[in-house]
Amino acid sequence: MKGDIDKEKLKKGLVCVRDTVGESGGGCARARERESRGARTRGRGSARERERERERVGRARARERSGTPASEREIERERARARKRESEGAWARERERESAGARERERERERERERESARGRKRERERGQERERGRERESAGGRARESGRGPGGERAGAGARERARARPRARERGRGHVREGAGARERERGRERERASGRARKRERAGTRARESERARARAQERASGRARARKRERAGARARARESERARGARESERARAQERASGRARARERERARAQESASGRARKRERAGARARESAGTPASERERVRECERERERERRRACKR
Repeated sequence: MKGDIDKEKLKKGLVCVRDTVGESGGGCARARERESRGARTRGRGSARERERERERVGRARARERSGTPASEREIERERARARKRESEGAWARERERESAGARERERERERERERESARGRKRERERGQERERGRERESAGGRARESGRGPGGERAGAGARERARARPRARERGRGHVREGAGARERERGRERERASGRARKRERAGTRARESERARARAQERASGRARARKRERAGARARARESERARGARESERARAQERASGRARARERERARAQESASGRARKRERAGARARESAGTPASERERVRECERERERERRRACKR
């Protein structure tokens, strides 16, 4: 099957040696992308393509002015229609690709939002577990202190045992620890508030970043849709201008054909009139010549004189014909 690859397309880079005819539409993905990219460029109308189109139109008009046959003009119009159909097909393919890309981007945003919400739930779950472990540690440390042991369960010294014995009495007096004043407790509460406010600020910053990125994505999507609408308007205007120019060209061609028909009819009429005038003039000359000959013969004019008169008449007739031709 490798021998069935089109050599011309292979030289142009439109097919790949890995491909065979009948597979993947006759070309690999990169080749088809190159081909569709060329069609898109033609559809949008690059400067080079517009210049070539102007040159083609100029050449077609020059051929029409120089008397190009109607069949060649029809061939040129058919080629223009084929180019137009090709460009419209490229536009349709481009619109389909754009809509597919927009759908894919929307699905990607949905997946990103889902991942964000999953990450948020995971963070909340981890924070809850961390708080639970902290409460467990605090309660374990309290139980160890009550029993005279350290926070890790180790045996406390004499001072710790003394403090543990004094702690119930201190609680009765309104203090949580015999060596711990209200200032230490306030400082601990302040540190906890600071940690909580730091976490809140981090959450707020993360939410702000998420909202900002969402707004940026919305702005980018709006810009892309605006550009797509502008391209659509431009293509519609180009098609309308092409239709208008085609109609104007057809009207000019029909008017030119009618003018040529009228001119050829007038020329034929003039030619017929000239032929009739020439015919009548030659008939009158012959009549005059015959009448003169009869008169001379009746008057007894010599034959040489009659011949000379006939020669003069023929010369005048030739002169008259030359004047009519001019």
